[in-house]
Amino acid sequence: QVQLVESGGGLVQAGGSLRLSCAASGRTFSRFAMGWFRQAPGKEREFVAAISGSGGSTAYADSVKGRFIISRDNAKNTMYLQLNSLKPEDTAVYYCAAKRVIGIATIRNDREYDFWGQGTQVTVSS
Repeated sequence: QVQLVESGGGLVQAGGSLRLSCAASGRTFSRFAMGWFRQAPGKEREFVAAISGSGGSTAYADSVKGRFIISRDNAKNTMYLQLNSLKPEDTAVYYCAAKRVIGIATIRNDREYDFWGQGTQVTVSS
């Protein structure tokens, strides 16, 4: 079982930056593929970024590629999402997710994840 807790959300002006964190419980964090998803009001949850257990492989949604950076520190059991050049359309609740895997995996499909955090709100004003 893994418990995930997101933090770092807030209100920022367009063009600004934020760094989200996802702290995980447990001793086998490196065995989990991780991902970030977001859900805006009235919209379905969408994939943002994913990272493999070692951190050596990453994947991004086209809408955030070049602006967001996913990373992880396995020694601290923490995953990060650096949000740069924020736009009003990035406004959403951001969730982190985890799935225990064997081998290298970056997972885009939210249905494949087993554990979810409670979410952190990111609001970008124009």
